[in-house]
Amino acid sequence: MSPLFLLLVPLALPFAARPLSRCVVRRLPPDPALYVLTASSLLLAGASVVALGTLVVAGLLTLPGLAALAELVHPLPSASGLVALPVAGAAVGALAISTWTLTRWTVRQLRAFRSATREADHRPTAGDLCVIESPHPDAYALPGRPHRVVVTTAMLRSLDAAERDALLAHERAHNQGHHHYILAAAELTAHCHPALRAPRTAIRLAVERAADEAAARATGDRRLTARAVARAALAGHAARTVRPDFAPAASSGPVPQRVAALLAPAPRVHAARWIAVVLACCAALSVTAGAVGAFAFHQQVEVAQGEAP
Repeated sequence: MSPLFLLLVPLALPFAARPLSRCVVRRLPPDPALYVLTASSLLLAGASVVALGTLVVAGLLTLPGLAALAELVHPLPSASGLVALPVAGAAVGALAISTWTLTRWTVRQLRAFRSATREADHRPTAGDLCVIESPHPDAYALPGRPHRVVVTTAMLRSLDAAERDALLAHERAHNQGHHHYILAAAELTAHCHPALRAPRTAIRLAVERAADEAAARATGDRRLTARAVARAALAGHAARTVRPDFAPAASSGPVPQRVAALLAPAPRVHAARWIAVVLACCAALSVTAGAVGAFAFHQQVEVAQGEAP
């Protein structure tokens, strides 16, 4: 099998992750779903980037000038210029778009993070709690050193005492679980391959569900937590607070689905494990195909350079 054909596998398999990720987040408990989705998305994204990079090199080495620069004394057996060059052009375009959109997102998020941090730094704190005077209800977990839970006075007025405790437990669970890293990783993968936007959405939901469950354990009352989530999301749906996307907020995710999950019986883990296994197998197959394809192409380059028999 041609190594260039193998490199198409990592580009196709992320499309299988779209329906699988939705099933995983619906049927698995949030914590295992979160880590399965994040790990598989990172592997699928990494394999697709390696595949695109190898396809670019394969196309460029069909050009006489670059082939001479690479000291190729024989033509590459698997790289026909009629096929490799257009494929390389498409790969260059895909990598350029990914790099551009990821750079824009990173710059925008860094600005939002600096703005949110600067605003929190100028407010008094009680432990990890930072209260901001604002007519716009909002609450979110702000990463950094130290981690803080930022909540506006309007949000505090929107909830009763028990609901405020549930809301703060939810946001503290985000910081304790380092969910900002997971959300940033999910965003990175979505920029690497368009099919990984669906897993990114599933990861965002799993992050909120994990914090919901942690808040329910902390308060000992699932109905109270569901009510707090619903009221906070209703109050904060039009929040205008400047904050980065990787700072989880009270109104994030599909709230009706989160509330229903809190009020429903625990999902059957055994019935959903096969979905997670299939997703993990897709990620493993993608990495294997990408690695084997890239290594086989490297061997062909060495043969073309006369360095290997």
